[in-house]
Amino acid sequence: MPEKMPVDDILLIDDDVELCSMLTEYLGRYGFCVTAVHRGDTGLKTALDKPFSLILLDVMLPGIDGFEVLRRIRTTSRVNILLLTARGEDVDRIVGLEIGADDYLSKPFNPRELLARMRAILRRSATPVVQAEQSTLKVEGIELNLSARTVTQDGKKIELTDVEFALLEALMRSPGKMVSREDLSEKVLGRKFHPFDRSLDMHVSRLRRKLTDSGSPEDQVKTIRGAGYQLAVELDHPVRTD
Repeated sequence: MPEKMPVDDILLIDDDVELCSMLTEYLGRYGFCVTAVHRGDTGLKTALDKPFSLILLDVMLPGIDGFEVLRRIRTTSRVNILLLTARGEDVDRIVGLEIGADDYLSKPFNPRELLARMRAILRRSATPVVQAEQSTLKVEGIELNLSARTVTQDGKKIELTDVEFALLEALMRSPGKMVSREDLSEKVLGRKFHPFDRSLDMHVSRLRRKLTDSGSPEDQVKTIRGAGYQLAVELDHPVRTD
């Protein structure tokens, strides 16, 4: 028998009725309650009307396409979104990640792979149990509160998705040191790094842009070519953990 999980409400927005029926049955075995919608416009309304743990969003939809649904959701919500794209459409995946998708999966896919991606996203977004004295990381002017899952730059709040939050946390735990792509992929995306997977790079780019917009130096998140990323710090600015 499949391992049971706590019930999570999942919104599936896809115009493939047969696929939706199959996924609703399959994911239901693992404790997920799936609401399936087959149009972009009605899917957007459903996403904004009710809280969901995760949204599975197809790109090609009648009404409005998945990219527009994603854009509109991201103006008001940090809900986890996994984008479903056509195999080989690299542009779709890159655009989706730039807009704010947490991850993507190419069609056709194995339901087990989908389940693994969903579990990784939900684990990442779960509020951790953190000791009070270790609930905040501070590097330079960036302050990351682990229990409240908030980030501020010199007192100004920064809105991050769950994957961006996890990425920043991983970098802040090793300030001034290079963190490899392999380690970040395991810690942040919950899977082994693949050299042709641009997901990590796109999430770093979005995080860097948000930090810069909030007052951080443009090169605070440095790319170590071919190796990984580094959160740059001034040597005379100690890292604090409260």
